[in-house]
Amino acid sequence: MKIAVLTSGGVDSSVALRLLHEQGYELTAFYLKIWLEDELQHLGDCPWAEDLSFVQKICSRIGVPLRIIPMQKEYWDRIVQYTIQESKAGCTPNPDVLCNQFIKFGAFYDQIDDSFEKVATGHYAQAEEKEGQFFLRKAPDPIKDQTYFLSRLNQKQLSRALFPIGHLMKSEVRALAEKYDLPNQHRKDSQGICFLGKFKYRDFLHHHLGEQKGDFVERETGKKIGEHLGYFHYTIGQRQGLNLSGGPWFVVDKDIPKNIVYISNGYEPEEVYKSEFDVEELRWIASSSEDPSTPLGMTKRYGDANLFVKIRHGESIHECTLKIEGDRGHVTLKEPVHGVAAGQFAVFYNQEYCLGAGVIL
Repeated sequence: MKIAVLTSGGVDSSVALRLLHEQGYELTAFYLKIWLEDELQHLGDCPWAEDLSFVQKICSRIGVPLRIIPMQKEYWDRIVQYTIQESKAGCTPNPDVLCNQFIKFGAFYDQIDDSFEKVATGHYAQAEEKEGQFFLRKAPDPIKDQTYFLSRLNQKQLSRALFPIGHLMKSEVRALAEKYDLPNQHRKDSQGICFLGKFKYRDFLHHHLGEQKGDFVERETGKKIGEHLGYFHYTIGQRQGLNLSGGPWFVVDKDIPKNIVYISNGYEPEEVYKSEFDVEELRWIASSSEDPSTPLGMTKRYGDANLFVKIRHGESIHECTLKIEGDRGHVTLKEPVHGVAAGQFAVFYNQEYCLGAGVIL
């Protein structure tokens, strides 16, 4: 079997490549060049040089051919512009979700021929086939599970996807990297948005949206606490980077027209917790044949007693029901939560499986 392996220079994709090589598959490694040199040169040195250097060393060590695919235009059109527009609208974008949907499992598929039966990545997730349908199962490592970021994949995309390390714990992957003596075995995991790497998201937004000074206002009292550089720099639930004394402070709301960012000192007022919210653009990984607007295993009108939702990537998951109307839905949470941010993805789960996602309104 011929397999295309997406490599990033990180430990996870490198171990995935090494495992598949050990299993005897015919492999070609691919590195997607998505860095926008012209856009990022003001932030410092070339951000992808180190990544590519590790990829080249690993492919040479294992003996796997490497192809570098330039995808800057696709990435700018699909991901970067979306990130800028959503931020300007006061929403909280998640470019990594769309990167998987439109780039790694989208535009990249169009760049390779059909002789590659599978496309492998270093994601912590599991793809399973049952009765002709493909399902996305959570990884056993609850901290590293990445099904949230893969929640917008469709059947065609998931049918070709392969996750060689999806059944492993992160500690096991690290141990394998040491066992195989990979050049990047001690490299730290990447953090933040995929196309920014080590650069700060705030610097990226400042470059594109500039400054728009406004007030930090305490939610409970209406008192001005300080000034900020623009509502688009902050997201609901944010604590870091506010640079205010008397904290800790949390962002609890935003008034976009007035450019006011509301904050709370304790983040405990009931009004900043939500028991329900709406979503749009619902997409399901595996849909009911009788009703494509409903995922398998869930009733359309009243939701499901075993339904759960994540409002951001991480371990926190919340029991809920979902009433579906076309591609929109109304989510009712069993317990109120804070940090529900417009623009983020609400990702739905049924026990161990990721069902799909919608955009929070």
